[in-house]
Order: sequence, then structure tokens, then C-alpha cells
Amino acid sequence: MALGTMAFSPAVHAEDEAPDALIKRLSVDVLDTIKADKAIRAGDMGRVVTLVDTRIMPNVNFQRMTASAVGPGWRQATPEQQKRLQDEFKTLLVRTYAGALAQVSDQTIAMKPLRAAPEDKEVVVRTEVKGRGDSIQLDYRLEKTPGIGAGWKIYNLNVLGVWLVETYRSQFAQQINAKGIDGLIDSLTEQNKANAKKG
Repeated sequence: MALGTMAFSPAVHAEDEAPDALIKRLSVDVLDTIKADKAIRAGDMGRVVTLVDTRIMPNVNFQRMTASAVGPGWRQATPEQQKRLQDEFKTLLVRTYAGALAQVSDQTIAMKPLRAAPEDKEVVVRTEVKGRGDSIQLDYRLEKTPGIGAGWKIYNLNVLGVWLVETYRSQFAQQINAKGIDGLIDSLTEQNKANAKKG
């Protein structure tokens, strides 16, 4: 009986988990995995990408993140274009995040106090990555999602004072204005191919 209860507890836990507790759990999990995995510490980018894809990405509202980054052009995109944008943007973000994680060795995460009311549907969780050298500010915007897979999902990330979605939105707007949605998709595809070659 106890085993059956344990098997179902993570789903209940995820729904009830506070947003700062989620970020802390994910951060500690990822840092511990990096510290324990010699291949990741040796710079095996494939292993880092897999780590980000399996541990971080299930906790991200990727459609909202992509739609926000694409801006008004998202509504003009066909469902097929939206899917391609999401796929290419995800690849770009996974590699960007993985590149940052590949530099991690002895870092720890310090959580800042959460300023939120229990009924809030959107919050900002502030953290600081501490290690050798300067500490890095890393903040997360999360939203509470209802329904299947309910719980807190990340939809924006702030690294060193810069929100990722806003940064990409200005770049994407220039590309959409110059070459349309397909031009943006082509540009992201090329960027991802170039990043993959770099390893």
C-alpha cells in the first residue's frame, strides 16, 4: 500500500509545489547531476542538452515563451509555422542554457525571498548562482497552469538583469519585418545548425 501511495505522490506534489520550491528543486537536481557526471564536467554538450531537455523543459510553458518572443507575428503564423518556430526556438534555448550549465563546477543556488500572495497566478522567483568569481543573478517568471500537468511553469528567464524573451523579441521583430515568419524560421534553423557544429 505504501509503495502505491509513493508512486502517485509526485503528481500531487508537483501541483501543490510552491514556485520557489520548484525552482530550488530543479536547480539542486541539475547542479547535483552536473557534479556527479564526469562526461558533463568534461564538456560533453550532448549530455548537457539531454539534461536540460529532460529536467528543465518539462517545467517550461514553451508555447507562451515562443509566442511572447515572436510578438505580434505569432498570431499571423500558421499552425505549422508556429510549431516550427517552437521547435527551433526550443533548440536554441536548450543550447543556450546548456552552454551556461557547461561552465558550472562548484556553484550553489541561493534563493531570494519570494514576494507573492497565495492566490497569485504569476510570480517572479529570484535566485543567485554562487561559485568562484562573481555571483550570477538568475530570475524566473512562472505562471500557475490548470488542468492536466497542472502546476507552476516557467515562461521567462532573467540572466544578469536581461529577460530572455524581451531580448529575443527585438531580434525576431527585425527578422520578421525583413523576411517574414518563414525568414525567422530559416534564420533560427541556420543558427541552430551553426551551434550544433560548434558542439
